[in-house]
Amino acid sequence: MELDVLGLSRFQFASTSIFHFFFVSLTVGLAFLIAVMETFAYVRKDRARLYGNMTNFFGHLFLINFAVGVVTGIVQEFQFGMNWSEYSRFVGNIFGVPLALEVLMAFFLESTFIALWWFGKDRLPPWARLGSIWLVAIGTQISAFWIVLANAWMHHPVGYRVVGEQAFLTSFPAVVFNYKAWLYFAHVQGSAWTVAAFFVLGISAYHLLRRQNVDVFSRSLRIGLVFAATGTVFSISSGHREAQVARYDQPMKFAAMEAQWQTSESPAPWSAIASINMAERRNDFSVEIPYLGSLLAYNSLHGNYQGIIPLQQQYERTLGPGNYIPPVPWVYWNFRIMVGIGTLLLLAAYGGLFLWWRQREALNGTRWYLRVLLLLIPLPWVANFCGWITTEMGRQPFMVYGLLTVQEGVSANTTAEVLVGLIGLWVVYLALIGLDIYLLTVTARAGIHDKPEAQILAAPAPSYTGEGFQGYERRD
Repeated sequence: MELDVLGLSRFQFASTSIFHFFFVSLTVGLAFLIAVMETFAYVRKDRARLYGNMTNFFGHLFLINFAVGVVTGIVQEFQFGMNWSEYSRFVGNIFGVPLALEVLMAFFLESTFIALWWFGKDRLPPWARLGSIWLVAIGTQISAFWIVLANAWMHHPVGYRVVGEQAFLTSFPAVVFNYKAWLYFAHVQGSAWTVAAFFVLGISAYHLLRRQNVDVFSRSLRIGLVFAATGTVFSISSGHREAQVARYDQPMKFAAMEAQWQTSESPAPWSAIASINMAERRNDFSVEIPYLGSLLAYNSLHGNYQGIIPLQQQYERTLGPGNYIPPVPWVYWNFRIMVGIGTLLLLAAYGGLFLWWRQREALNGTRWYLRVLLLLIPLPWVANFCGWITTEMGRQPFMVYGLLTVQEGVSANTTAEVLVGLIGLWVVYLALIGLDIYLLTVTARAGIHDKPEAQILAAPAPSYTGEGFQGYERRD
């Protein structure tokens, strides 16, 4: 990375986006998972106290992450004006619509009902608390959709016209139903479920290894396994389709993902490991698996795809002179790290389902498997970050694919101004992530502190009729 305005601005946006997504992925997935736990607490009257304790425990962790994550998201929008003002001027008429809708339709919904759900847990009837957390979960999905929609438009711009040096919205339905947006949303959703699932699995495994609150954490472990199995399959299948789509709508990105400098033969091999020489535009060596490239690209044993050098020549003819080759090593290796971690998580999830199928106690008592789950907690985040790096760096040198380059979108700042802002943001973000990890770790390790029965019997009666609960703790 060059220490100029462009290089520093790119690094600042990339790093702060990754910092922010650390919180977002857990929030989006965990909200839905907690809503399921709350549903069990409401439906299973005989186990209401158990599932209520589970919901409150993981809800506390969710609330910590949500509160800290909100702060990091605000900076993201400021950066468009601070470091990317030319980009904002070009796409503001389009990009501002989904960002505004995200606030109006999602953020207010989330913030209102998360307060009702958490602070009204001892005052609201169970059905109202259940409805509140489901509205929070729905709000996180709406929020994710509008943000992903804005990002997808940058990869596949639709429903617009360019007048002078600005893009104007001509078809809002075209933007909403952009196939790229729905593919990205499915992939983000699957990855968020995977992050949340392995977060719950790791914490549950920690307490099961210490034989603490076994009734609660054995059930949260099984709920987490179902989410992990679903999330990994959903993420891998949508990501597979996403890569296939990139073959024809972003062929340079696809070629960079495969480090394919010349157009491949048919059937095409798949490069497992390569030494990439960017200066000479070739691979010094590559370990290839025959037929697998065609199988991944076409779901067939036949088919080829374009190479980087022919695409560069094609772009120069259509878009004018310039370097249209993304940083191939970054795209190539981050893609493979993401795929490798995804495969490992898939095996871990279905390995747990196999142990559960054999016997319930085989799952709870298999200590080596529980230790593995502890080690896997950070890996879904790493896979997410690698996926975003692949997606965003594979689009280079464009900010808006085919319309606006990164060079054209940067603000007219000085190097010193950007550097000061970068250092300040890193200090704040590292402090916030450190605080988040510390609070999550302390709270997760503390476990569940159940109230003594005497306190439960002495608790005031709820104000509604029917079988009463005080924070879902039964009073017999």
